[in-house]
Amino acid sequence: MAQTDNPADPFKKALAEATKVMADDPELGVVYSVDPPGQTADAVRLPQVSRRMTRDEVLLARGTADAFALRHKFHDAATHARYAPQGEMARALYEAMETARCEAVGARAMPGTAGNIDAKIGAEADRKGYGQITAAADAPLAAAAGYYLRHMATGRDLPQSAGNVMELWRGFIENNCGETLENLDEVLADQAAFSRFSRQMISDLGYGDQLGDDPDFEDEDQDESAEAEDEDQEPDSTGDDQDDDDNADASPEQQQEQTQDAAEAQVTMDDMADDELSEETELPEGEAPLDPPPPPPHSDADPDYQVYTPEFDEEIDAADLAEPAELERLRAYLDQQLEPLKGAVSRLANKLQRRLQAQQNRSWEFDREEGILDAGRLARVVANPTTPLSFKVEKDTEFRDTVVTLLLDNSGSMRGRPISIAAICADVLARTLERCQVKVEILGFTTRAWKGGQSREKWLAEGRPQQPGRLNDLRHIIYKQADAPWRRVRPNLGLMMKEGLLKENIDGEALEWAHRRMAGRPEARKILMVISDGAPVDDSTLSVNPANSLEKHLRDVIAMVEKKKMVELLAIGIGHDVTRYYDRAVTITDVDQLAGAMTEQLAALFDSDPRARARVMGLKRAS
Repeated sequence: MAQTDNPADPFKKALAEATKVMADDPELGVVYSVDPPGQTADAVRLPQVSRRMTRDEVLLARGTADAFALRHKFHDAATHARYAPQGEMARALYEAMETARCEAVGARAMPGTAGNIDAKIGAEADRKGYGQITAAADAPLAAAAGYYLRHMATGRDLPQSAGNVMELWRGFIENNCGETLENLDEVLADQAAFSRFSRQMISDLGYGDQLGDDPDFEDEDQDESAEAEDEDQEPDSTGDDQDDDDNADASPEQQQEQTQDAAEAQVTMDDMADDELSEETELPEGEAPLDPPPPPPHSDADPDYQVYTPEFDEEIDAADLAEPAELERLRAYLDQQLEPLKGAVSRLANKLQRRLQAQQNRSWEFDREEGILDAGRLARVVANPTTPLSFKVEKDTEFRDTVVTLLLDNSGSMRGRPISIAAICADVLARTLERCQVKVEILGFTTRAWKGGQSREKWLAEGRPQQPGRLNDLRHIIYKQADAPWRRVRPNLGLMMKEGLLKENIDGEALEWAHRRMAGRPEARKILMVISDGAPVDDSTLSVNPANSLEKHLRDVIAMVEKKKMVELLAIGIGHDVTRYYDRAVTITDVDQLAGAMTEQLAALFDSDPRARARVMGLKRAS
């Protein structure tokens, strides 16, 4: 009888049991999947182990399992959330430091885990292309800080690619956090103390403005308030015992009368107390009451940017804006409309795919003693027969883990052919990039109403306050999430054909929303492409605010994105000069040029030759 059992099954079973023991949770769920590894409160998802059980597969599975088990054992979610910062970069640093803490504490308690986790860190760093980064500006600071803390806490050298990222930022971290780092050993085993330590490091690194309120100060204020209330409300015990004794000796009728008298007296005393309290709470002349804390700004790019009310805004999946049958019908209509264009777009997409795969899979090492004969260098052998032959060897090239977001203008001016072509280009490019293991997110932005919606109605009802800020209801649409397979969300882009969907465009808030979504992604490289056909326009907002308020906010958001350098930003303008807003941008005069512009823009970003990139992007090469 043939053996049909998977030879990897005993290893997977043993690893699952060991993970539960290490996590100190026999109920912990352990599954293996081709999806990215992940962890929830009661389960972990480990990398799949094939029947071949290669050394790299086994080490990666062990390292991932150990890392998740240690975090499950040594991490408290409530403490973590209590000290968590508000800003994106501060939160990324905070998360990386906590991961490093759990792994370091685990390595001290169980030294065998350190080598396994090294393998996991090395595999992740290689996959993200950390070994090829040469400038600190291209290396993620959060990852470097986490690596540095783990290195300091364990004394272990990091895998080469991870060590490269750490070394690029090492001087910056040591110069800014030297005094704080002296306390690392003292706080490592105490998560609350370490969380305070992490917040101090984040402040030292220049992101203190993203920390939010200090939870320890809030707790002290609450304790002082509670003590004051207890002192005010504690009754005077003098005479209470005597009253109880008298009531015990009295007859039932007397007790009832005394109870009624006491209740009436209490009501009178309460009324008097209310009067006295109202008199006491009157502030002395010339003193102003304490103002409540200001609400958080609506925009990280411009704290002065005003929104009258965000309560009617919506962020919604495309599938929730139409019934499945309607989405299928709209998708069929889109395919029918653009049948003549599909061939040209597909040819461009295939060209992009070839360029990406060539970069991902092939490179050459020259001047080797054996391998494939280097025909390009035979001329020197002919000229001088004593010259030894030169060989070359093909090798795999690490390709940085990448995510691309396409942010599509869904304004009314895009109706007709522009929105159709934008939809089909997004469709084909998403499938193309997905085949190259590049994740793609497709987002759209518009408003829920023309000339103001419920926000404007509320403003009118409240007496038309001056300078109300943005005065329409946003609608941000998710056509495809980055982790969603294309085949599952294919009908969603048909929604752009829906009558009445396309209204007004408030670009600045949409760009900030897309950037915020990308900042939370784990990929090493993030590319955001904006496709628009005009400047930000919303009649209800511009009619009661400065005429340039939306355009100014867009410029502020672009400046913020380009300054943070977490995301590579580029734009395509359809009949609209977007080069006055974006550093990396092209303008096309005919919507039929959109497919070529999108593929060339993306190809230029992926192109390893900076001269080719500058030529395609229309940028001047730095002298």
